[in-house]
Amino acid sequence: MTLLRVTDLDCRYGLLQAVRGVSLEIAEGETVALIGANGAGKTTLLRALAGAHRPHAGRVEFDGADITRTPPHGRVGLGIALVPEGRRLFPGLTVEENLRVAAAGRRGRWKVQSVLEVFPLLQPRRHMPAANLSGGEQQAVAIGRALMSNPRLLLLDEVSLGLAPVVVDAVYRSLGDVIKEGATVLLVEQDLTRALKVAGRVICMLEGRVVLEGEAASLDRDRVVRAYFGLRRPA
Repeated sequence: MTLLRVTDLDCRYGLLQAVRGVSLEIAEGETVALIGANGAGKTTLLRALAGAHRPHAGRVEFDGADITRTPPHGRVGLGIALVPEGRRLFPGLTVEENLRVAAAGRRGRWKVQSVLEVFPLLQPRRHMPAANLSGGEQQAVAIGRALMSNPRLLLLDEVSLGLAPVVVDAVYRSLGDVIKEGATVLLVEQDLTRALKVAGRVICMLEGRVVLEGEAASLDRDRVVRAYFGLRRPA
């Protein structure tokens, strides 16, 4: 069943058009990686899906309903949660407080204890202020905070950005457990290898447009790299 449908979406910052006529669909339970170089429009697209950026044109449907003009808090209530680039935690609150502040009253699998079970690195930091955590621990809290709303669609922006490889491995192991629980995930990731491993399908953006889309297992890596950088095949 199609959970998210985006049709001809345009997003602008003044005269700058960041997203150009993007159309895509995500099925319930699917994990999709959204890839592309810096400036491709990935973050703007995720913000538009979460309601944090109002599109200039186009349509966003969630579970068959038009949510194009639905505000961010309304989308959270429907089951859409965004883990933003840069994490944006409450630095003076503890790990547990950061998690609890996002509980939206939706019934579901995710509570403080279940989040800590999936992200065991947070258990000994439970009562520590977020400002005192490492980058990887903060990323885990940010993902856990989104899960606390028991979302039907989880939007993840740049999970591995700025983190050491060993920390990224730990975060992705936990993310794998989240995906196994049946979550629907749209993941922005610049690491092509990691994106192709975790996702069932890949969508590549270039200069605000979708330039390549397909099943991760069947996509030729050279073709993905060329689409990523906007390179033509050699004659």
